[in-house]
Amino acid sequence: MMKRGKSSVLTFAEKCKNILASNWQGHLNTIKADAKGSKEEIYTSKVKYFVKKGKPYIWVPEKEMHNVNTIIDERGSFAASSPLPGPLAHLLRSIRKLPARVALVGDVVHLKDEKAMSAAESLRETILAEQRAVKELSYSVSGTLSSSYLGSSLRSANLEELLQGNEQYSVYRFNLSSCMYIDGNGGVHEVNLEDIEKYKAEPLSSSLSLSSSVRGGLIDGINQSELRRRALILFCITFLKENAKDAFLLSVDRNGFDVLGKVLGSVNADGSREYQWKELRFTFKDEAADVETFCQRLLEMEEEALKSVSRFSGI
Repeated sequence: MMKRGKSSVLTFAEKCKNILASNWQGHLNTIKADAKGSKEEIYTSKVKYFVKKGKPYIWVPEKEMHNVNTIIDERGSFAASSPLPGPLAHLLRSIRKLPARVALVGDVVHLKDEKAMSAAESLRETILAEQRAVKELSYSVSGTLSSSYLGSSLRSANLEELLQGNEQYSVYRFNLSSCMYIDGNGGVHEVNLEDIEKYKAEPLSSSLSLSSSVRGGLIDGINQSELRRRALILFCITFLKENAKDAFLLSVDRNGFDVLGKVLGSVNADGSREYQWKELRFTFKDEAADVETFCQRLLEMEEEALKSVSRFSGI
């Protein structure tokens, strides 16, 4: 069930859109201001958001300084990272690898009255669509999610607080003027805004077909299961010919998935070899339009890998 040869990887624009759609909180930066005008100093805080038509819509608590800063100067920046749950986050920290993230620069535009109400209604529709998607998942996918410590309602529950909580918020739309993708090694890649605007988010990140919390729960559920992680190790050995002794699911998309595998490295000068963590790519022969299809692809790969092992061992 794997495509041989060159891997089909996502573009930086695709990765950025998926990260933005997969999270619900990020860091907003605005320029400090007072009655005398802009001070050119930066004020930063964590805020909640959702994405509509490629743009973040941000909910800022009324007590936050952003509400004063943007009156004087709308310039700002916004950053969100790929949510990496459970043991994967601990592993990345231990090997000093950061989660991939998106850095945006642009204008923070305050929405008033009808525009703010329209954004709130869009958020409500997003939450309801996500909750429906969770309920419609098959037993097998729900079983994988049950292994996750995240639960399947994390994102929607957090966003729902914006509409049902007691705290008052101001709503902003972030108008992009530049976008950068920052990979796990700290490499910075500039992204064409036209590619961001025209690219529709991955079905595996879209709340209309699969909620982002389910996406994170799927990754965490597989990583929490020793049985499923052994399957990942088998994939490394069988399909990529890598001598692996451990593996974690790193990310998923319509074309396949990325694994962080602990594989035997090249021969050192003294003839020894050591295990090292390496990012590996697995590509499907056919795209997975939704989470159900994605899980089915994994099962097909597992069956193919087991048959390959049986043939090799003469069983």
